[in-house]
Amino acid sequence: MALTITFTSKNMTKSKYDEVLRRLDAAGAAAPRGRLFHTCFGPADQLRVVDVWNSQAEFDAFGAVLMPILGSLGVDPGTPDVQPQHNSIKG
Repeated sequence: MALTITFTSKNMTKSKYDEVLRRLDAAGAAAPRGRLFHTCFGPADQLRVVDVWNSQAEFDAFGAVLMPILGSLGVDPGTPDVQPQHNSIKG
């Protein structure tokens, strides 16, 4: 069952988000296995993220790469809200 995961960070700025993406790309994790959807939204000084993942295991594997990057940038992602996906409609 797919999972929808929402991150509400208190300090994710546009510049930090862009740097996270750059570092994920450098680590070969820009398009991780199992991630079905990603969006980042909100004010430039308080961005939020929503991801949809195939499984908890694939999300956890990505977290092993992501969390050290966030930590090195001083980003506190907060506690992720993990919910089972009920439905998804494309287009």
